[in-house]
Amino acid sequence: MDWQAVVLSLQLAAATLAVLLPAGLWLGRWLARSAFRGKALVEAAVVLPLVLPPTVLGYYLLVGLGAGSPLGRWLLATFDLRLTFNFLGLLLASVLFNIPFMVQPIQRAFEAIPRDLAEAAAVSGLSAWQTFVRVELPLAWPGVLSALVLTFVHTLGEFGVVLMVGGSIPGETKTIAISIYDQVQAFNLASADRMAGLLLLLSLGAVAATFFATARRGRAP
Repeated sequence: MDWQAVVLSLQLAAATLAVLLPAGLWLGRWLARSAFRGKALVEAAVVLPLVLPPTVLGYYLLVGLGAGSPLGRWLLATFDLRLTFNFLGLLLASVLFNIPFMVQPIQRAFEAIPRDLAEAAAVSGLSAWQTFVRVELPLAWPGVLSALVLTFVHTLGEFGVVLMVGGSIPGETKTIAISIYDQVQAFNLASADRMAGLLLLLSLGAVAATFFATARRGRAP
């Protein structure tokens, strides 16, 4: 069992959630409550990582952020910062390819909240922030929870983008999905089987916990 890869994957998933949750809440609610010209284009851009082959997204990130690109050279010369083949680049790639998994469930959850509830809260004297925290967020919580779980399990299992942007550096960019691939390539099927089983259990447990929490909330008086 490659525990180093397991820990790195969990760290990447946690960091991705920490970055994406605030942005996903803002963007999802904004798309749910706004009507403007070009909204369909914005929504298409949000969904794009979901339908784009991971290797294609990884390739463009590698070309756009690598040391040979204008942006990569500028970041290196100005901030001594590299965004490929390290954890920071892995996190950036993870955030980008998880955008639809975070934003779409949140957007649908806020769309399901009647507009008159926010209006009633405003009439009752609640500020916009109080309305969001006390009224909208509790009602949208099942969608937010689904977004968190989908993003978490997708980060654990992602392979193509991670391999293109981060490679397979032990302790730095070698996630559990890449470790499983390496073990299969080395014909170490016993180790690959254990890691694949762990990944399956983690994903199943996260999804089951979501359904349990949602069902329990639905039964609450």
